[in-house]
Amino acid sequence: MGKQFVKDLKIGNYVQSQFFVVDVSEQPFSSPNRSGETFLKVMLADISGTIKGIIWDRSIMHEPIYTDDVLNISGEVKDYYGPQLNINCYEKVGRDKINRSYFQQVSERDPEVMWLELQNITAATVRDTHLSALLDLFYIDRGLVERFKLSPAARIIHHSYLGGLLEHTLEVIATCRHAAVLYPRQLNESLLITGAIFHDMGKIEEYNMDSLSFQQTDRGRLLGHIAIGLEILRGKIAALPAFPQGLKMELEHMLLSHHGEKEWGSPEIPQTFAAFTLFHADLLSARLKQFEQVMSRGGAVDGAWTKRDRFLQRSIFTGGDMDKTL
Repeated sequence: MGKQFVKDLKIGNYVQSQFFVVDVSEQPFSSPNRSGETFLKVMLADISGTIKGIIWDRSIMHEPIYTDDVLNISGEVKDYYGPQLNINCYEKVGRDKINRSYFQQVSERDPEVMWLELQNITAATVRDTHLSALLDLFYIDRGLVERFKLSPAARIIHHSYLGGLLEHTLEVIATCRHAAVLYPRQLNESLLITGAIFHDMGKIEEYNMDSLSFQQTDRGRLLGHIAIGLEILRGKIAALPAFPQGLKMELEHMLLSHHGEKEWGSPEIPQTFAAFTLFHADLLSARLKQFEQVMSRGGAVDGAWTKRDRFLQRSIFTGGDMDKTL
């Protein structure tokens, strides 16, 4: 039997297919005669969606199940407040025996095309010799470049797929370039574009690229991408002895403040024109991608509104028949 995707599963279907584990937890039985006993709740996923899986009989668990495991599952889809996959048996599947395209979304844009676009933009816009030298050090670091081309920009909220970081970076750059046209006296385009390229660089080490759900690495959890990105930036600048200290400080401030508010995880708030511009360009890219992703999942029953999104804290009007809504 070929791959059975979550989106195609219907109540009553018999299932024998691979899924990866998004979350796993023990749950107590509510029945008084089973007090003290537990069952296993496993959130399962593939590229098409998620479904709740249940292991009622703990005796079938010949080995423990962990987040990000890939399981070959046999079971049946039942109805319990929506589809629920009752698992009869399972076995773990090695990473070398899975088709990642079943489980990990990929940017619709070719990463090599995006990478060429980035290089062409910097060649045309970054005229400061110090910043150009800094970017050259980044471009020749093949290990860094390959991770930058493949990394996601986030786990869940926006650009959460392979190549998402590069796609997001190009969107941020596009907005920054427009801002530089509007405010040519206040904005140094070379500085702004370089800051945009480095602003999320730390995400190449924040997420575990072997993880199908982009779980955070230990460094990612303990330090976060802002601290890691600052470390990468400083390492590159250290190889350029003539790099001006004032320019270094401006770049560092852009990285440290690009989340905009301290309650949003920013060590500092933006206090320069370039940093304030980068913050809003970054936020715009993230929010518009969130809107696009919510809309792409489809509307509610009437087709005019999406379901409420817990991150955006709203439903989105997608159009529908305007005459019927007036």
